[in-house]
Amino acid sequence: MSPAGNLYASTLIHPRPSDPPAPTLALVAAVALHEATSVFLHSPSPYAGGARTANRLAIKWPNDLLLGGAKLSGILLERASDAVVAGFGVNLAHHPALADRPTTSLAAHGIDVAPEAMLDVLADAFARWLGTWRGQGIAPIRSAWLDRAHPVGTALGVRLPDGGRLDGLFDGLDRDGALLLRLAGGERRVIHAADVFLLS
Repeated sequence: MSPAGNLYASTLIHPRPSDPPAPTLALVAAVALHEATSVFLHSPSPYAGGARTANRLAIKWPNDLLLGGAKLSGILLERASDAVVAGFGVNLAHHPALADRPTTSLAAHGIDVAPEAMLDVLADAFARWLGTWRGQGIAPIRSAWLDRAHPVGTALGVRLPDGGRLDGLFDGLDRDGALLLRLAGGERRVIHAADVFLLS
């Protein structure tokens, strides 16, 4: 739930036998959302008013979007029968105060974007990146994700589904899009599911 002014939108993807694995759609969604948000941050646009921000926009594994290190948006993928629902939540006008992580909105950076404008740009970006995923496989999506992510070597905390906790350094993605975490002893762990947060 949110006050009016933020974007909440979902789209359906019907996986085909020739498609890459469905979980890698999380990377597609993150790259598309990064591209769409960048339109309003970094270039003059008829869609938005207000000042531009120099704060870096970055993806945090697997599909949160951070602006200046604070969470701007999130994406949730769920199976629904023979389809995948990709849900997007973007803090355009408001952001919640959370105890466990910093949050922000575009409005907090002086950028005024209507939900309808963001949806138009996001829909176009998602359609194009979905076409790349279907036509060229996961490799170009993985590369685009890494180009837009926090740098290799970023300190991360990882809460595992079983309640365990790991701290380490971001070491990229494996070929299927799983998180690679370099532990203090040099061991590299492959993380397929977890809640990940930046360590200061």
